[in-house]
Amino acid sequence: VQLVESGGGLVQPGGSLRLSCVASGFTFSRYDLSWFRQAPGKERDLVAVISTTGHPTYYADSVKDRFIISRDNAKNTVYLQMNSLKPEDTAVYYCKAVRVRTTYWGQGTQVTVSS
Repeated sequence: VQLVESGGGLVQPGGSLRLSCVASGFTFSRYDLSWFRQAPGKERDLVAVISTTGHPTYYADSVKDRFIISRDNAKNTVYLQMNSLKPEDTAVYYCKAVRVRTTYWGQGTQVTVSS
């Protein structure tokens, strides 16, 4: 089982990034998917969630109207489109797959928002 995130990097405030998380080793389409983030010295926080069918979705207040979560079950991939990025969005971003009592995590990708 693997979840591999990519797409992180350094971006200026106001910029955009799209994160991807590719899954393997389990039936991706049966899992709810989410993105979390963890800034230095802080707890890991929920950013967004998407259900197995793509709807409904949930967003933390801090990213609502700026981030969009989506999934492509044919590609075993979940995405996080991040727009209007702010310095406070700087963190390691993790994807997570959940079904009943089974949970898988990726290793994370660093996002740094700085001028």
